[in-house]
Amino acid sequence: MTINIGVIGTGAIGEDHARRITETLAGGQIVAVTDVNMEQARSVVERLGLQAEVYANGLELIAAPNVDAVLVCSWGPTHEEFVLAAIAAGKYVFCEKPLAVTAEGCLNIVKAEVAAGKRLVQVGFMRRYDKGYQQLKQSIDNNDIGTPLMLHCAHRNPTVPDRYVTSMAIVDTAIHELDALRWLLDDDYKTMQVVYPRRTRHAFDHLADPQILLIETLKGVRIDLEIFVNCQYGYDIQCSVVGEEGIANLPEPQSLLMRKGAKLYNEVLMDWKDRFIESYDIELQDFIRGCEKDAIGGPSSWDGYAAAVAADAAVTAQESGQVEPVVMVERPAFYN
Repeated sequence: MTINIGVIGTGAIGEDHARRITETLAGGQIVAVTDVNMEQARSVVERLGLQAEVYANGLELIAAPNVDAVLVCSWGPTHEEFVLAAIAAGKYVFCEKPLAVTAEGCLNIVKAEVAAGKRLVQVGFMRRYDKGYQQLKQSIDNNDIGTPLMLHCAHRNPTVPDRYVTSMAIVDTAIHELDALRWLLDDDYKTMQVVYPRRTRHAFDHLADPQILLIETLKGVRIDLEIFVNCQYGYDIQCSVVGEEGIANLPEPQSLLMRKGAKLYNEVLMDWKDRFIESYDIELQDFIRGCEKDAIGGPSSWDGYAAAVAADAAVTAQESGQVEPVVMVERPAFYN
């Protein structure tokens, strides 16, 4: 069985996903594309050699009878409309983060999916598919280190462009941890607080960098997450889980250990795509297989909503300097 897929948004991520499905993954083919820049959409079809129709807009693509499933890779503010349209059409949809740009928008999607009576949405939180995170999750679930008490985490980028502002440290950068840590701990968040260390000279005037996000979960786990987006030396993701009987650390990416010039060292990755490239393949393959089985898994609409609520609280904490509550609606039994 081959799943016919339509891609909404043919920018860097949309084109990369289309390439993976066409050249690397099994069970899917791109039959439709669209983008606000129609010429760009046509260029992607030509570059990848796709047998795909270029549609005028996302709603027309979703309605196309030969489209079985949809990838939403467009500008964030368009996500809610397209995901809701796919649910209304009864079609599976893979949505890159954010699920919607507001928690209310995410909740609209949750309600629509519950009303449809079937899971149709998978959100693109690829950390869950990373082999290192999978090992960390297995260790926690197996009780290898006892009950988790604390997490020490870091999300470091070498640099960011000048359009990057302080709130993006949460909504664009830490959003991945906000999903992954909930999943690792099988826990929800209670409070968020942001504190600011000494500012790096490499940050733009309009950006507070670094930041430390302090989180308390409902079960009482304390998390400190360093967000440092001008660290200069590389793209570095860290996660250390301190349990009652041991500590589990996120494995480092595989790298050659060198002895040279009186030094012992490993290379450090500079690009986030290199760090998580394999997890992108695994998550998209999981989505396609789910479409084939008529039962998708992976991060759900509820997970997208939970991340959005946590991010909103963290952004409020950035501005207030106070400990801010994370307030969610009751989780529908549909997602249990």
